[in-house]
Amino acid sequence: MNFISTRGGEKVSAARAIVNGLADNGGLYVPEKFPSVSAEEMQKMLEMSYPERAAKVLKKYLTEYDEKELLSACESAYAKFEGDPAPLVRIDDGVYMLELWHGPTCAFKDMALTLLPYLLRKGADICGVNEEILILTATSGDTGKAALEGFKDADGIKVMVFYPSEGVSKMQKLQMGTQEGSNVNVVAVKGNFDDCQTAVKEIFSNGEYAKTLLEKGVVLSSANSINFGRLAPQIAYYFSSYLDLVSAEQIQMGEEIDFTVPTGNFGNILAAYYAKRMGLPIRRLHCASNKNDVLTEFFASGVYDIRREFYKTTSPSMDILVSSNLERLVFEISGRNSKLTAERMAELKKCGKYAISVDELSALGEIFDGGSADDDECVEAMYSVFEDVGYTMDTHTGCAMKVAQDWFAKHKKDETNMVIVSTANPYKFPQDVLYAVTGNDVKDSFKGIKRLHAATAMAVPKCLKELRDKPVRFTKTVDRKKLFDEVLEFIK
Repeated sequence: MNFISTRGGEKVSAARAIVNGLADNGGLYVPEKFPSVSAEEMQKMLEMSYPERAAKVLKKYLTEYDEKELLSACESAYAKFEGDPAPLVRIDDGVYMLELWHGPTCAFKDMALTLLPYLLRKGADICGVNEEILILTATSGDTGKAALEGFKDADGIKVMVFYPSEGVSKMQKLQMGTQEGSNVNVVAVKGNFDDCQTAVKEIFSNGEYAKTLLEKGVVLSSANSINFGRLAPQIAYYFSSYLDLVSAEQIQMGEEIDFTVPTGNFGNILAAYYAKRMGLPIRRLHCASNKNDVLTEFFASGVYDIRREFYKTTSPSMDILVSSNLERLVFEISGRNSKLTAERMAELKKCGKYAISVDELSALGEIFDGGSADDDECVEAMYSVFEDVGYTMDTHTGCAMKVAQDWFAKHKKDETNMVIVSTANPYKFPQDVLYAVTGNDVKDSFKGIKRLHAATAMAVPKCLKELRDKPVRFTKTVDRKKLFDEVLEFIK
């Protein structure tokens, strides 16, 4: 299968799209056409393990990858998880949690970033890339740690992560700062996540930078969800959760369901949209934001306007105004009009906003709706579920729960099953979760973990408990204009 840029021009293979990460013109790679999963294939997938299901979905896009190798890679990646990589937990009649945080770093990014090293290394081999690959990643908290862990000590690959200096949780910062591996580097950036992401994108799109790196035997790639190799594995868990509902006799094969997804950079919910385009019976996708509700406004008005106050919240991985993957959706609803998409992205960069047409907004509204939750509303949603059913969720999932609760309140007779996507282990944000479920406030993260365990009896992940005694390796903070200097310093 070939891939094209949302901004036109080039056409490349799946392997090349994964190795490049971002198109030369700044666009994002999308499949030339959406593959389909037939009813017969869905039926066969019922009896498959999660790695087998993932390999089947991925093979639809990665046609030049060997099927047996792909399955082996999926089995190896998901063996790093504790039990089922993507279990469903019933919360109430017709309401389920899809837990995506049972991997090595306790966040949903593990679902893709444990597999991406294989996809990238194999893609480089297919494309004949002999240079060292430098993974350059901006993170709002979880992607960075998952990328560092996934690529640590990988042959021929280095990984460098930039994060906003005051824009991640204490636990996320500690996870990245203590990262092991001889090929990794972590740098804090003065500013917010959008500053980090914009600066990293500028490095990718700068021809002189690319020439300088190539002279040093280095090519760039990305572990952010702008890279299709990051996005593709996420499609699989939407299929798998649906099949689990069928297997548990909660729905009939072919029956439509809804998903509510906490959203920052728009990759997670876009993967659900791709699953729908492939034939998965999804009725609606509910896009959940925190107080940075630029996406909520977009789905209501058709105007994407980032000229607003940026808020730091208790769900930091969603503290984003420039949601990169929205470009892929805008490309689709425009009728795959690359010229119009490029114009809109240029307008966003120049003016801080763009608007879609009334017809496009109407088409979006048939599938998507948006909602948001501020910190107080998130706390109330987390507390109500903990009190009612004893289920503990993190702050990002709490935002999604609030949006789902709002939907239920407005549509009391809606009997469509709802799956809420849970994106992080509650212990990654122990103080905020502790406050939500008990009202107690502590300043120390590890005291928060101890007290949260006492209140909930949830098992504490070993990888988080061990952080207290690990040495901090990375403490540097730089101006966003100095990122390329840091890159050159790292690779020399």
